Amino acid sequence: MRDVFPYRLKSARKRAGLSMRQLSEELNNQVSYNAIKKYEDGKMLPEKSTLLALAEALKVKLEYFSRPIRFDLGDIEFRKRASLGIKQIEKIKENTRDLLERYIEVEELCGIQSAFNNPVSKQVINLESDVEKAAETLRASWRIGTNPIPNVIEMMEEHEVKVLEIEVDEKFDGLSTYVAEIPVTILNKNFSADRKRFTALHELGHLVLSVNELDHKEKERLCNRFAGAMLISKDEMERLLGFKRTNVPPLGELIRIKEEYGISVQALMRRAYDLDIINRTVYQKFSRMIARNRSETELGEFNREEKAFRFLRLIFRLASEGAISMSKASSLAGMSLADFKREYDRTDEELDWSNHPEQTAFINAYDEDEPEYDYTDIIEINPDYDPR
Repeated sequence: MRDVFPYRLKSARKRAGLSMRQLSEELNNQVSYNAIKKYEDGKMLPEKSTLLALAEALKVKLEYFSRPIRFDLGDIEFRKRASLGIKQIEKIKENTRDLLERYIEVEELCGIQSAFNNPVSKQVINLESDVEKAAETLRASWRIGTNPIPNVIEMMEEHEVKVLEIEVDEKFDGLSTYVAEIPVTILNKNFSADRKRFTALHELGHLVLSVNELDHKEKERLCNRFAGAMLISKDEMERLLGFKRTNVPPLGELIRIKEEYGISVQALMRRAYDLDIINRTVYQKFSRMIARNRSETELGEFNREEKAFRFLRLIFRLASEGAISMSKASSLAGMSLADFKREYDRTDEELDWSNHPEQTAFINAYDEDEPEYDYTDIIEINPDYDPR
């Protein structure tokens, strides 16, 4: 406890975005700054009543303070636009650490061993053409094809990249790091689907491309190119927009592509410029047009859900098989027990099928020992049925 508690207290405080003085104020100064400092320095342990107060103020469960330390975060890559203060950066790091610890514990309980394979690790990346080839290699290795990727986050998680979403300042786009050889990507939970998709793939670029020897600006540029190439291949871009456009395509055309491929209009036009489908003059004209609507309000949206499902799904599996208690499951999920049970059982009234007597013929048939169908039943099940 004496070794773990100082680490956990400091981590929880940083996750909450509080300084030691601010934490003291949250506790109505019943615990002084000096006492908190001594706790974090490992020079003193709090009494049980103080420990309970700290847990409540920091919104963690009591057992959090004794949870074993599993690993340290590796180097972290921040997007250049993430102009965050030190306190915000520390908050993101500690949230990342906490989420990843729980994620790996869940995998261990499920008997899952992560083993990430980077298909483009040996490819040299210096030029834009190298990035295009790397994206093609990755698509082929992961069997993505050239169709729109339904869920980028799910695709990355299927290939052993841990994708975590956190509530954070809108200035933060994403980060990526390796922890004990496990690739990790952190995304801003509040972003739109198309922005999440691009950011996730940009961070994947940081993880898989050999760009560490390049300067920051060049790395960012090539990772942006990689994200665009993953969202829409060169061949698909030429099929959708043609080999050469001399004017800015109408917004209606761009919106249709955005809605199908989950790429913002701005990223789409940058991709067209990168592939020489449009020239600099056309791209600059478009940039002036979109300057007042960077958020792309009323310019369509990707209607599929873009979020991480795997982590919670694995916890549901453990709970349903009785491998862990519901209390342990809620703790791993980072949710209250009531919220977890609500998600687990989905007992919302709108999902309570017993309240809907108008069951289909198909459901009624399965309620019988030996279902028999007449013509009306068949038509209800399959309106396109042709008796011929």
